[in-house]
Amino acid sequence: MFSSRIIALILLLGAGLWIGSGHFGSKTDANAAAQKAQAEQKLFRVSVVKAETVERSRKLNLSGRTEADRRTTAVARTNGILTDLKVRRGTEVKEGDVIAILSDEAREANVLQAQARVEQRKREFEARRSLIETGNLPKLNAAQLEADLKGAEAALAAAVAERDRGVVTAPISGVVNELPVVVGQALQPGAPVAEVLALDPMLAVVEISERRLGSVRDGDRAEVKLVTGQTYKGYVRFVSNRASPQTRTYRVDVGLPNPDRKIPDGVTAEVSLWLAAVPATRVPRSVLTFSAEGKLGVRAVKDNDVVFFIPVELVEDETQYLWVSGIPNGTRMIVQGQDFVKEGQKVEPVPATQS
Repeated sequence: MFSSRIIALILLLGAGLWIGSGHFGSKTDANAAAQKAQAEQKLFRVSVVKAETVERSRKLNLSGRTEADRRTTAVARTNGILTDLKVRRGTEVKEGDVIAILSDEAREANVLQAQARVEQRKREFEARRSLIETGNLPKLNAAQLEADLKGAEAALAAAVAERDRGVVTAPISGVVNELPVVVGQALQPGAPVAEVLALDPMLAVVEISERRLGSVRDGDRAEVKLVTGQTYKGYVRFVSNRASPQTRTYRVDVGLPNPDRKIPDGVTAEVSLWLAAVPATRVPRSVLTFSAEGKLGVRAVKDNDVVFFIPVELVEDETQYLWVSGIPNGTRMIVQGQDFVKEGQKVEPVPATQS
């Protein structure tokens, strides 16, 4: 009877082990099957293109205005009545050309008197010098005679200068823009007679931010499009070293040849500046995306096929493409599927055509 119990116990343990082995075996098989299915699951496929980086001049578009290269005002230098006006608005003048004439006011008579005084002093000097040489007069008189002659000559020069002040001349070469006087008007010293503008070359003036200041240099090429539709090519001829107190921007002057004076002063203009060249990559507009932090850039694939993000800066804007900086040469950029993957995800990169 004891033997039967032992046999029954052995049979019971054997049945339990047999049942348990089936349960654990099925769980192990299920885990193995799940791992196999996960391994066999395909990675998300993306199209990639290798970035080609070249030196590209950056183009900066700014709004500005045209401005005369030089502008000055011819003024009256003495008292008098305006008796003759030699120019009108739009007259082209050269430096030194007569613009207006004031009344004489006895200035010519003063010149004649001074000339007569000089002649008198010269004759006295010649006559008494011969007496001094013969010993009839002291030699000390020679110094006084010479001083009297030079004083008369100085008075003549002052009279001539005063007479010439009655003639108003052009201070620079250019075009007469304003004539705020009329014939018969009484003028005082310093009264404006004519405004003269030097229109060749013409300037296109823009303001740039301090962040862009280091990218603009004297001699950089530029293109200017006027609001009237004309387009002109020029060059940067001045970059200010002091910021405007109101806007904290810096003035940039672009010189434009204007021999025929077709570019007027004060016209609104769009100025394109080509800044210093930087390494840039040409990419389609659709490639650009935003990171989780909101930065603009592109997604690319590392050597281990893991996605990562590259922030970029805009260099030049074209119709269908953009030139951006910040992408290393040879980087595998994602050109299709970039919006369906995230940083750190492993993908299956597939080469895409360059087009």
